[in-house]
Amino acid sequence: MIKGTTKLLGVIGHPVEHSLSPAMHNAAISHLGVDFVYLPFPVKPGDLKVALAGFAAIGVRGFSITIPHKQAILPLLSEVSPIARSIGAVNTVYLTDKGWCGTNTDVEGFLAPLQTPPTPPYQGGAKDAISAVESCPPPYQGGARGGSDWSQKVAVILGNGGAARAVVAGCAQLGCAEIHVVGRSEQNLAEFQQSWVNSPMPVQNLQVHTWDNLSMLISQADLLVNTTPVGMYPQGEKSPVATGAIDRISAGAIVYDLIYTPNPTQFLKEAQLRGARAIDGLEMLVQQGAAALKIWLNKESVPVDVMRQALRQHLGLD
Repeated sequence: MIKGTTKLLGVIGHPVEHSLSPAMHNAAISHLGVDFVYLPFPVKPGDLKVALAGFAAIGVRGFSITIPHKQAILPLLSEVSPIARSIGAVNTVYLTDKGWCGTNTDVEGFLAPLQTPPTPPYQGGAKDAISAVESCPPPYQGGARGGSDWSQKVAVILGNGGAARAVVAGCAQLGCAEIHVVGRSEQNLAEFQQSWVNSPMPVQNLQVHTWDNLSMLISQADLLVNTTPVGMYPQGEKSPVATGAIDRISAGAIVYDLIYTPNPTQFLKEAQLRGARAIDGLEMLVQQGAAALKIWLNKESVPVDVMRQALRQHLGLD
């Protein structure tokens, strides 16, 4: 029940009606029995500064950020974490004695499923191909070619936009031997690579490539990540990787798609049919949200399984 004592959390964006965050956060809040509520706040680009002042005035404790505010909010914050500066975007804001502070939980969200067992090879059936990952499973011991040491593994990232930046930072934290980013524009790729040289989190083992090198890269990949929107609803029949190229994926390689609708994507289905292990974007969404909720509630743990189940039900996956 919302009362006069209820503390406010939320998500800002424009538009924000599509956000899945209220469903998973309010499910967790209800499960925990804490006096909070998580609301969607539509904020137009020109109103961002005014919105921050208004949030402070009414005692908002923290909020998530979606398009188009992830970069625009940076100069308005009192403090920004090194990881958010490296990525160049903030997705989580919380209030401290210093004012509004920003961080980015996308890296933590991306990494979490890589530390749990990926799903078995695809056996057919769109809804049951990727089962929910347990909230507290043992540490991931697999990897594409055996062992949990990522220092000998090769990551290939499709796309060089904002989502790819979080994935590059995550692969660097894993300690991947090689990180390859694939994009369409040589100039954009060069700028992407250069941006990491003087970053708060420098990435030295990053190489960039155009798409015509993809088949060769896939044959080397231990981890293949799609950060592009290709294959997202309503164009769920598409894949960012042609059949001839995905044929070169190694059995046991991990294939990760940041898209969560459809579930699984065509990209994941084709990779699983060739013996790859699959992770879908729903788990990253859940885990980045859980990381943010821990910050706002000042808790060491939150009910990740409850958040995951709320999203699956909301999306009609169960």
